[in-house]
Amino acid sequence: MAFVLAVPDMVAEAAADLAGVGSVIDAANTAAAGSTTGIVAAAEDEVSAAIAALFSGHGQAYQQISARVAEFHAQFERVFAAGAQAYSGAEAANASFLQDPLQTALNAINTPVQDLTGRPLVGNGANGVPGTGANGAAGGWLLGNGGAGGLIGAGGAGGAGGNSPLRNTANGGNGGTGGAGGLLAGLVGAGGGDGGSGGLGAAGGDGGNGGRAGLFGGAGGAGGMGATGGHSGGDRGAGGDAGLLFGTGGAGGAGGHAFDGTGGAGGAGGNAELMFSSGGSGGVGGAGSIDGGAGGAGGDAGWLGGGGAGGFGTISDGGAGGRGGGGGQLLGNGGAGGAGGQGGNDGGAGGLGGNGVLIGNGGNGGVGGVGETPGGDGGGGISGLLLGADGFNAPAGSSPVHGLQQQALAAINAPVQELTGRPLIGNGLPGSAGSGAAGAPGGWLLGDGGAGGSAAATPGAAGGAGGAAGLVGAGGAGGAGANTGISNPGFGGAGGFLLGDGGAGGAGGAGAGAGGGVGGAGGDGGNAGLLGGPGGSGGSGGDGIAKLGFNADGGAGGAGGNGGFLYGSGGTGGFGGVGGVGTSTGIGGAGGRGGNAGLLFSDAGVGGFGGTGGGTGGTGGNAGWLGSCGSGGAGGGSNGDGGAGGTGGSGGQIVGDGGAGGAGGQGDLLAAGGSGGDGGQGGDAVLIGTGGNGGNGASGVLAGIGGDGGSRGLLLGEDGINGEAAPPMTHIVLLGGDFPAAAS
Repeated sequence: MAFVLAVPDMVAEAAADLAGVGSVIDAANTAAAGSTTGIVAAAEDEVSAAIAALFSGHGQAYQQISARVAEFHAQFERVFAAGAQAYSGAEAANASFLQDPLQTALNAINTPVQDLTGRPLVGNGANGVPGTGANGAAGGWLLGNGGAGGLIGAGGAGGAGGNSPLRNTANGGNGGTGGAGGLLAGLVGAGGGDGGSGGLGAAGGDGGNGGRAGLFGGAGGAGGMGATGGHSGGDRGAGGDAGLLFGTGGAGGAGGHAFDGTGGAGGAGGNAELMFSSGGSGGVGGAGSIDGGAGGAGGDAGWLGGGGAGGFGTISDGGAGGRGGGGGQLLGNGGAGGAGGQGGNDGGAGGLGGNGVLIGNGGNGGVGGVGETPGGDGGGGISGLLLGADGFNAPAGSSPVHGLQQQALAAINAPVQELTGRPLIGNGLPGSAGSGAAGAPGGWLLGDGGAGGSAAATPGAAGGAGGAAGLVGAGGAGGAGANTGISNPGFGGAGGFLLGDGGAGGAGGAGAGAGGGVGGAGGDGGNAGLLGGPGGSGGSGGDGIAKLGFNADGGAGGAGGNGGFLYGSGGTGGFGGVGGVGTSTGIGGAGGRGGNAGLLFSDAGVGGFGGTGGGTGGTGGNAGWLGSCGSGGAGGGSNGDGGAGGTGGSGGQIVGDGGAGGAGGQGDLLAAGGSGGDGGQGGDAVLIGTGGNGGNGASGVLAGIGGDGGSRGLLLGEDGINGEAAPPMTHIVLLGGDFPAAAS
């Protein structure tokens, strides 16, 4: 029997034929019974009666035998039909197992692990139910994304804070903290989850902090975006710290916009850890009608960290630029200080450059912002103990040995500078404020590119591009666009040819004038070096309005730069600019696309959050060979239709999870009849990995639809979980009265 072959369809057909034969025989026996079991004698004599009785007896005996044969036939028919069904069932089971034996085995293993521990071995944790503030469920122990990642997996994004009417005294809720990355996240998976954006309110809610990366590697999660507020914008969330061995600190979140007050401060970049790691860039300060928010500080390095750009103030003071992060303990340049923001009266002060430690240049001081009283330039960082040049505007060193070292390096640099236009070791000079000039390139061997100058205060003026780095170093940040008319900011400079971070894209200019002009798009982040380094973050789109009721649109966020060819995380997409809030109908800017990751052990960049006013979240970047892709950005909230969440990127070609889709933005904030934004679609895994969860829909008159989960890997993994639709919302009624004045 081991070599018997059977075709289940033919066996089933034979069983049906057998049943038909039995029915025909039963009908014939029934028809013959009357004429064979009750034969009448031909005459009344004894011989005729005996013959009739004999034949009738034979007929009755035949009917008894026929009844037993029919019973046997029926039993045989049942057994034969059962055998046909068994063959069909075995073939279906074998086909299912042969088609996906690993998935069949995984399903058998996942069930008892889920029952015993509350989380699967492989698979994503479910999203928190919209409108409840519940935490996301933990991902699978071995492979899976979730509230907290498993052994290999990304932490889930924090939820957005609740919204409040802008014209009353209630504050927006704070965004949730991103989940921690898995223990081995970064080797073949993503790092910490992004913090949630704050909620709208008289004082905007603070963005949530990004989640910490895994033990060995991975990028920290980006800090959440501070929310738009009445008298004060929400402060940003801090970026999550990088993995212990390698990875990039998460970028700080952007500060929130304030209509009648001070913009929120940008978030601090996450710190790097031991080896091959860069500190995260500080977040951009939020725009305010009185004071701009200060830029966040750059994270301290394994390699380097850049300071965030200063915020923008339309009436009084521009925000101060953030401090550059300290250089690596063995090798690495200090981060450049952020540029001060433009001010109606006083320009913001530039941020301090970070110091080198052993081998590395000091970071350039940030250039002061333009204003009636220009902001002062930040002090440059001091070079490393063994080798390196001081940053732009560095103070005179107190050590005679340091002074001699700088003089000797200047003598070496002079002929190289004369012949090629750039030094051998040293940073490129930044473009001056209001010039729109490009930053100078860094030294051929070791040096960061200079930051591009901010645009001149003329309609449509563009910011300068960041300078390219040398062999090892970070590209310069792009200059901010002008705050009058639609303007283009500068793109971030390329990272070092061998190693180095791409520069951050410049922020788009805020719309100005009587109606609040359209905000400019943020600049794209620079690409990282050949062997390794993270791509630069995309610049934030410019805010489209300066007062409630104006209808200008926010600018789109810039795309994040790509990570290094071999290794490096993609840059975070820029946040979309603020559009319509209050009674205005302006549309928030779309979030920028996350940058693609390097080939090995790298995470792709997350998409930028959509701007307030219904901006669409940015698409997450795609992973390389080993690594996870970026999550889609959350859509922006709106008094009309909320923005849709961005789509998650595709996972690594060999191992890596698909990115989660971004959550939709809340609509109908002011009972204006708007719908909630749909959740973004989860990204697909390729060979081994779980598909990304779909984003949750947001509330509105018509609730947003949850996004579809991504497909699992071909060999191993689980499909992503579909996002959920939002519950019915409670309308916010816009109250009359004056807008509350800023607190004095």
